[in-house]
Amino acid sequence: MTAVISATGLWTPEDSISNHELVQAYNAYADKWNAENAAEIAAGEKLPLEHSNAEFIEKASGVKSRYVISKAPILDPEIMAPRIPARPNEEPSILAEIAANAARDALQKAGRKPEDVGAVVVACSNLQRGYPAIAVEVQDILGTSGFAFDMNVACSSATFGIEAARGLIVGGQAKSVLVVNPEICTAHLNFKDRDAHFIFGDVATAILLEDKSIAPAEHWEVIGSKLVTQFSNNIRNNFGFLNHTAPEDDGLHGERGQKGLTDKLFMQNGRSVFKEVVPMVAKMITDECAANDIDPHDLKRMWLHQANLNMNVLIAKKVLGKDVEIEQAPVVLDEYANTSSAGSIIAFHKHSGDFKDGDKGLICSFGAGYSAGAIFVKKVA
Repeated sequence: MTAVISATGLWTPEDSISNHELVQAYNAYADKWNAENAAEIAAGEKLPLEHSNAEFIEKASGVKSRYVISKAPILDPEIMAPRIPARPNEEPSILAEIAANAARDALQKAGRKPEDVGAVVVACSNLQRGYPAIAVEVQDILGTSGFAFDMNVACSSATFGIEAARGLIVGGQAKSVLVVNPEICTAHLNFKDRDAHFIFGDVATAILLEDKSIAPAEHWEVIGSKLVTQFSNNIRNNFGFLNHTAPEDDGLHGERGQKGLTDKLFMQNGRSVFKEVVPMVAKMITDECAANDIDPHDLKRMWLHQANLNMNVLIAKKVLGKDVEIEQAPVVLDEYANTSSAGSIIAFHKHSGDFKDGDKGLICSFGAGYSAGAIFVKKVA
């Protein structure tokens, strides 16, 4: 059996935050913090918080705005974090809900009913709970058949999920598999950190993979794939059930750099990540092109992970040996910011409609782990 991509789906929150709005909120927080700690700052015991800058954010990252599930609390200098109300166990969890929304979009595009799906894989950076699996809840919400499970390879979860789904189909476990990527990235971002407060947004994507024998006439044949991991602490999130923070030690509302929950949020050494990940990903792509007898210049488009515009530009240049037009490596992070595993799928979802029969492209992810995944596809129409 051969697995192909039949359709993709996308769910986007209603609210968006511009760089200007985000910077205005952060700077108000910084001014308040500096005023409250004026004596210590004057004595040289603490460093003042510097202002953020909207223009710098765009220049450094390419990000102009981001969609969010909880806008007002993020922009409140007294909170500076999303506030998503807890739901009783009898109600769908927020992560399962947005995953199901993206899944329905993919099913509708493929003309499939939920009961046609034999497996659901929720692949994302941060799961809402340990168990029961979010994927099993999505299965229940949608009414799909078969089985479901969760997996996490950070920003590469979607590409790793695609390859896992391919294996399930080829192995005969299911003929139709939904891979869903619900990413509430703002929930693990420290909005009081000037160096990172602009990075993430929220979204959910879905990819429907099916056995070629039942797929729509128009689909995407997977013609090659490669998964790579290499351990690094340069991107890390320490949150977990073994390091619970007591309620009275609420580091999110403490001083910058104070341990507590701030130590359990997104952290990265950006310079090292850039230096180490770019050549790793470029080599993975070129090596896999050679292994599958694909000329990189025959790739009509590369749908790269949406973390940083400068990284994508350099990776594309290393692969093709020349400057690349934006149409060849489309950007969605200007509107969505970094949405972890969902980023390359958003790019694929929004910028693949012009492909004709036989056109080839690459879905590529990279991020914490380090992890990287490359899925080479060919349009069949």
